Order: sequence, then structure tokens, then C-alpha cells
Amino acid sequence: MNEVCSGGQLISGSNVDTQAEAVKGLINRLIPEHVDSFNIVINSSLFHDDQQTIQDPIFLNENPKPLDCFKVSSLSEGVIEVTATSGVAAAGGFQHYLKYTCGCHISWSGDQLNLPEILPNITEPIEICSPYRYRYYQNVCTTSYSFVWWDWSRWEREVDWMAMNGINLPLAFTGMEYVWKKVYLGLGFTEAEMEDHFAGPAFLAWQRMGNMHGWGGPLPDYWMLNQYNLQKKILKRMRAFGMTAILPGFAGHVPSSILRVFPNANVTKLGSWGKFNSTYCCTDLLEPSDPLFKQIGKKFTSEIIKNFGTDHFYNMDTFNEMRPRSNDTVYLMNTSRSVFNAMNAADSKGIWVVQGWLFVDDRDFWKPQQIQSYLHGVPLGSMIVLDLQAEVQPMYNETQSFYGQPFVWCMLHNFGGNQRLYGTLQRITEGPVLAAHYPNSTMIGIGVTPEGINQNDIVYEMMNEMGWRDIPIDNISTWVGNFTRRRYGNSSADSDKGWEILIETVYSCWNNHSDHNHGLPVIRPGLHIKPNMWYNVSDILSAWKLFITAAPIMGDSSTFRYDLISVTMQALQDHSFVIYTEILEAYRKSDITSLRLNGAFLLEIISGMERLLLTDDRCLLGRWINDAKQQANENDKELFGFNARNQVTLWGPGPRSILDYANKMWASLMKSYYHPRWELFISTLIECTEKQTQVNSTWLDEQIYHLDYKWNYDNKTEYPSVPSGNTVQVATELYEEILKHCVIPTVF
Repeated sequence: MNEVCSGGQLISGSNVDTQAEAVKGLINRLIPEHVDSFNIVINSSLFHDDQQTIQDPIFLNENPKPLDCFKVSSLSEGVIEVTATSGVAAAGGFQHYLKYTCGCHISWSGDQLNLPEILPNITEPIEICSPYRYRYYQNVCTTSYSFVWWDWSRWEREVDWMAMNGINLPLAFTGMEYVWKKVYLGLGFTEAEMEDHFAGPAFLAWQRMGNMHGWGGPLPDYWMLNQYNLQKKILKRMRAFGMTAILPGFAGHVPSSILRVFPNANVTKLGSWGKFNSTYCCTDLLEPSDPLFKQIGKKFTSEIIKNFGTDHFYNMDTFNEMRPRSNDTVYLMNTSRSVFNAMNAADSKGIWVVQGWLFVDDRDFWKPQQIQSYLHGVPLGSMIVLDLQAEVQPMYNETQSFYGQPFVWCMLHNFGGNQRLYGTLQRITEGPVLAAHYPNSTMIGIGVTPEGINQNDIVYEMMNEMGWRDIPIDNISTWVGNFTRRRYGNSSADSDKGWEILIETVYSCWNNHSDHNHGLPVIRPGLHIKPNMWYNVSDILSAWKLFITAAPIMGDSSTFRYDLISVTMQALQDHSFVIYTEILEAYRKSDITSLRLNGAFLLEIISGMERLLLTDDRCLLGRWINDAKQQANENDKELFGFNARNQVTLWGPGPRSILDYANKMWASLMKSYYHPRWELFISTLIECTEKQTQVNSTWLDEQIYHLDYKWNYDNKTEYPSVPSGNTVQVATELYEEILKHCVIPTVF
């Protein structure tokens, strides 16, 4: 485990040999044929005599800390040496060499690793230091939206990705239910009460934050044990690289049967969340004044340390999208103080990491006085605030740098694991620099905090690069051109022009749109859908055409085909809204002919999306469900399959939960879930037009819910988990079909 030494410097508990071996293992997994061409040296004092240090506000009374640095040089022909302050920095240096010397690419959607037999030499040593102490990764929701069904091989890949991207402060939440159950049973709770408390695998993130409980359960004991053992592997590898893992702490939420076990406990019911009914909502929060708060908190944190060791960093989110019972500043200060004291009772060196989303989510409650009181319940420097969506809604500049508490400038970017093209590239490259130079800034790092991953690789590549930069990227167009050439291992004037359009449109969102996919067909059908666009629809059609034109040259690249699918889906979604407006106009004018024609065309587009998505194994609902079932024993395969289906559709018991929040653009969802809903919508409009009656929106919504409900509880239907068809061919056919049928307006 890691220790904070008296000088305020965080020193990895992994020795230099262990960290070097971890990086060599990464290289062996990625490019085994070249593993002997790299020499890895860990030297924690690298460049320190050059005064590469920063004042670190987390230890306000300590000496400046050394920066994380790497140096890449050639030892001899084809032999590369990476010298770095830590395993993470060395992995970052290794990836820097692959990217900028060898023209390679590594991402969630795939790798491009075309290397010569003898690696290219470096003429002049490359020396880079991070201007930030921490590079943080994960949202508390990522564990459920993206990681939930992962085995060790997938986790190993992700930890490697973290290391290569300089992540040294990751969240590590896997397996905590095993510890919680042990603690609760020891306190006197029963097995039955635990079954009611724990959510199902796909919904644990929100049970952990006290948003709800029990939904998707019961949670099997073997799942808890498997996740517990998986967590040990994850932590071992993170720490081998020199990462500082953030473990869960006690935020104050307790099972609803708390008063049976402790009749005198002082508890408050939190409000409802996500329109969940009383069976699953309104979590009990132990009052901070109750001595039991510290008792349970200390017991849980001690058990976490006993089972997983500690790096002295813990995440607790007491009021994530939950309003406190009182806005009294003394109450809020006492609450945060109680959370901190419970952690501190088990670990006197503990640092509380809190998501700052609560201040963004409920601005009516969290006024300056409330925010300051809550933050000042904890000693300055003993809390780190994640400014969670700083690329869109920064809070540091509204709170005087969180009133003295250290903060991390984070890019949230994604909600629910939705998949669409979206980004704020200019803000990403400028925002961290502006925050670091804000008057009296307490910024100590940058972070990526998406609710879901596996989308928009370009955004995350840029954001992670900012962890090693102290100035903005001066020419985004040039940077993107280099990115795409590495990504594809090839270049094309047409694909370059297509990307230039994307930079100026979908990746230049300036009006605070969040990346939440409310487009057709994933949004629920209705008569009042509004577009969520900040760009000209015709521009996306132009970009799509350029990608189609580039396909004969670029189509052998798996990452190009993935991007071709993404651009095609974006264009089809936008054009679906064009058709939707034609459908509404026909309905209002009682034009039955136009209504039938446009309705049929919209359904054809959805069917075309299905055909396209089926061509790529990264776009299959069947894989998601099969991955879930592989985690279950025979008795629980239906339960785990339901968890997988429900999360990406109804998201809860319905009919008024957070419907379609985590929607996905996947094959089989198009055909079996979205198509029937829109088919019902269109047939209802046609029938009402023929009968000269108005659509009953309430009735229609109920009928759509019945379709959704039936689909969610269908455990028999199997969905393709192996791709079929040719991506380039299908995308080209769809483009030609769109041109025949659709006239595109410039903007809505």
C-alpha cells in the first residue's frame, strides 16, 4: 500500500523493481514481440535537481512535492529506455513513444500497433513532467454502466490503459458488498434483511450512494465473493504500477431495518430518487449526531483496510442527487465532520474524496453558505473535491476554489453510457489550464469522470494528454489529424476532411449541452420531442459522405470501421428527427399519405441501424447480456439477464423511473425494443388520423410501457452475440437510401 511520508510526498508502497516489472508486463501483453526492446528504470528523484516541483495545496504546510516525470531515450539501435518517477509515469512514457515516435494508437475501441521489426530510435531524449499531482479516473456510476460484467482479463486491459494514460488516482469500488455484508451480519442484521438491502449487480452504484436499495436483487453470495477476489487482483495490479487506489468509506446510509437492530438509532429518511416507488426508495440516513455513525463507519473502514489494505483515500457521497433534510449550516458542517471522523477513526491519515456533483445537481439547495459549511466540516487538505463536470459546469470559480479544499478539474462528458458523437474539445484543452491559474487556485489534478466508457475515444485521448501539459493545445485541427493517422495507421484526404467537419460540429459544443442521447429512436415516442443539436444537420451528412468515400482506402482498419458506424449512426439519428418532424406535420394536417410514407421511412431507418450495428461485435446487445449471464450460476442467469436488459431500457421498476437514461445504440435493441415502440406510435397516429380523433398521449405512453415491460421480462429470446455483414457495404447502402428519400434542413 502507499504511505504519505512526513514531507507530504506520496510514495508508492511498491518498490522500484515491482513497478518496473509491472510496466514490462504491460509491454509484454501489448506487444510481446518487442518486450525485450524496452528497458524500464524507476527513479523517484528524476529531474528533481532541476526544481521540477509544485506547491501542493493538499499539504498546505509541507514542502513542495516533486512532479511525476518520464524520460524516453535510445540505448542502442532498436532498444528504448524509459526512466520515470513511478510505474505510471513509465507506462505513460512508453505510450508516448508508441504514439509520437511509432505512430501507434491504443483505445477502448481498438488498437493500431503496426511496428517495424526493429523499433525506431529517438534522436533526442524526450523529457516530460506532469504539472499535476493527480490524474483521476472514474465516476462512481462507471462501475455499473461499464465495468459490471468484466472478468479479470478485461480489468487487466483497463488497468493497463489507465497506466499508459497517466492515471494515478483511480476509484476502486469492486467487491465492497462482501465486506459490507460481513459488517452488517456482525452488527446483528439478518440474511433476509441483506437480501432486501443490496441491489442487483447492474444497480449497485446507486445503492452504494443511497439513491435506492434492493432493485434488481437479491445479490448472490457467490457474486460478492467473486467480486471480492477480483478486487484483490485489481488492487494488486494498480498498486504495482504505483497508483493510489480510492476505496469506499461510510457515507451514513444504512439498511431500512436499522431500527430493529438499533431501536434507539436516530435516522432520517432521504427523499425519493429517480421516481422509484416506496419498495426501493427513501434510504435511511444515520444522523451525524448519533454515536452509532462513528461506530459503524469505523467498523466498515477498518474491515475494508483489513481486507484490501489502504492507500488512505476513501470516497463517500452522502448527498449524491439527494437533498439533505436541512439547509442549516451547522447541520451540514456536522454531517461532513461526522463522515470524516468515522473515516479518521479507522485511518488517521485518511483523505476524503467527494464528488462535487451534488453542488451542480441541486443549486437551489446548495448556496454558497451551504457549500462552504459542508466543505469546512473537514480540515483543509483532508478532503479532495472532484469538480465533476468542469468542462461544462465548473464549480471552482463559483466557490473560491471550493473554499480552500483541494480539487480536481474533471471532465464528465458522458451520461448513462450513451453513445453519440459529442465533445467540447476547446474547453477540454483550455479548462484545466485556466483552473490551475485561477487566483488562489487549490487545483491538484485533472480527471476523467464519465458515467460510461466505450465511446468518443478522441475526447478521452485529448483529456488524458492534458494531464501532461501545462498549456492548451495550440492547434486542435493538427492534433486531431495526427490522432486519426495514428488511430487508423493510414491517412485519406476524405477522412481528414470528414474529421475537420466533426471538429467544427459535434466536437465543438459551446452551449452547455450535455452528452445525453435524447435522439431518435432511443428516446420514447411522443408528440413533443425536441432536438438536442448544436450543429447543422447537413454538415453531418457531408462528413458521412466523406467517410463513405474514404472507406475503400481506410476500410481495413477496425478503428476506422468503428468510427464509420459512429458517424453513420449520428447521421441516421439526425435524419430520423427530420422524418419525425414530417410525421408530426402530416398528422397535424391530417395528410394520411404523407403520414404513411414518412412513418414507413422512419421504420426503415431504424431497421437500417439494426443492419449496420450487426456488423460489429462492439455494437451487440447479445454480448452485454451474455457477459452478464456468464457471471451467474444456472439459477441466476435469468436474474442477471434481467439486470442487463433493464439497465439499458426501463432502468428501474417503472412506469415512472428514469426511463431510457442508459440507452444504447446496439443491434437487437433497434429491432426488438425501439422499432416496436415507434411502430406503435406511427400506427396510432395513422389510426387517429383516419378516425379524425386526437391521440391520447397518456394511453399511448401506457401502451409503450407495456411493450417495454414485456421486453424486460422476456428471458427466452436470444440475441446475436456474433457480428454479421460488412460494415462498409451496409453504411454505403444506407447513405444511398437516405439521399433518395430525404431533404435535409440546415438547422432546427
